[in-house]
Amino acid sequence: MGGLKQELGLAQGVGLLSTSLLGTGVFAVPALAALVAGDNSLWAWPALIVLVFPIAIVFAVLGRHYPSAGGVAHFVNMAFGPRMERVTGWLFLSVIPVGLPAALHIATGFSQALFGWHDGQLLLAELGTLAIIWWVGSRGASSSANLQTLVAILIVALIVAIWWRGGIDPAHIPFPAPQDVDRSQLFAALSVMFWCFVGLEAFAHLASEFKSPERDFPRALMIGLLLAGTVYWACTVLVLHFHAFGEGMAAAASLPDIVVRLFGVQALWVACVIGYLACFASLNIYIQSFARLVWSQAQYRPESRLARLSARQIPRNALNAVLACCVISTLCIYWLDINLDALIVYANGIFIMIYLLCMLAGCRLLQGRYRVLAAIGSLLCLLLLAMVGWKSLYALVVLAALWLLLPRRRSLSETPGAQP
Repeated sequence: MGGLKQELGLAQGVGLLSTSLLGTGVFAVPALAALVAGDNSLWAWPALIVLVFPIAIVFAVLGRHYPSAGGVAHFVNMAFGPRMERVTGWLFLSVIPVGLPAALHIATGFSQALFGWHDGQLLLAELGTLAIIWWVGSRGASSSANLQTLVAILIVALIVAIWWRGGIDPAHIPFPAPQDVDRSQLFAALSVMFWCFVGLEAFAHLASEFKSPERDFPRALMIGLLLAGTVYWACTVLVLHFHAFGEGMAAAASLPDIVVRLFGVQALWVACVIGYLACFASLNIYIQSFARLVWSQAQYRPESRLARLSARQIPRNALNAVLACCVISTLCIYWLDINLDALIVYANGIFIMIYLLCMLAGCRLLQGRYRVLAAIGSLLCLLLLAMVGWKSLYALVVLAALWLLLPRRRSLSETPGAQP
């Protein structure tokens, strides 16, 4: 079978990962963290990066040694066999009906703030967003990467402009003394902020499309992680400085509120456009990753249309299938008036479970200090599952159901007509 086109460089990888991590969270999470932890949230971001680092390093090393469009499912296959690979793949795909419509809703919320759109207009905006993602995805990973690198630059430029116009003095940032940090508030902030670093699993599906995956994939992952963490911390400084948070204020309105204060209401469109693009970037990388996962899983049936690549070496049929699911889910949620906030909590457990499976695969595949980091990452994921509480049972039930209900299949090397 032919492979995906290797066209991504280091800068493009950094743009892809940083925007996938910033995505829907950069406008909202700093305000949420400030609300629960106040000035302590300034320490929470560095602490979170330290905690996420073992997980990120394991992703980076696995992606370097085993680059594949299958992402975490491929790592799990290498460690635990094809059946567990299939379970992991379907577990990730189970996020589509809930997670992607929720992200779409957040993205189009910026058009509501800008144009006052409601109901049917927002639905059309969501469907239009999916159409744009199809167009971008049909042009290849490089086009997505170039667009998302531009989005990353715009986000950084916006934050820098606000810091400059707001006269932020680094010497006067209200860092609490380490001994004065309220640990309960710190942990509360960490539980809110962890979701900003969900995106590593999506990025893993693009490892095989780097020109030099062994060199550039791990570098892009680590640089993108640090860049996203820095942007989140800088946003938190702004939110605290301008006190742009509170019970009576929507979290996503914090940065637009600051922009209006500093630059006037005529600048609101800038914040809304960048907010939409940030959400779009996160949606785009997830949908492209889902498409690559579907394509990689379809290789077990080479005659399937989903196993084919376009002339540009793009899994277009798989992309069409994923987007069709997104459209159906979006329409159903609109017609049934389903509360996405209630459902998305359950999807969070799925993400943690996928991270846990990746860490367990790392424990099996890696050696030396990397195996130790994988073990630490596994413990962190178990801790996160405990923090989610009883809602994490949803992920466990889905995992068990997939294991029991998915039929067994032969490995790829045993499939007639397939090449290893």
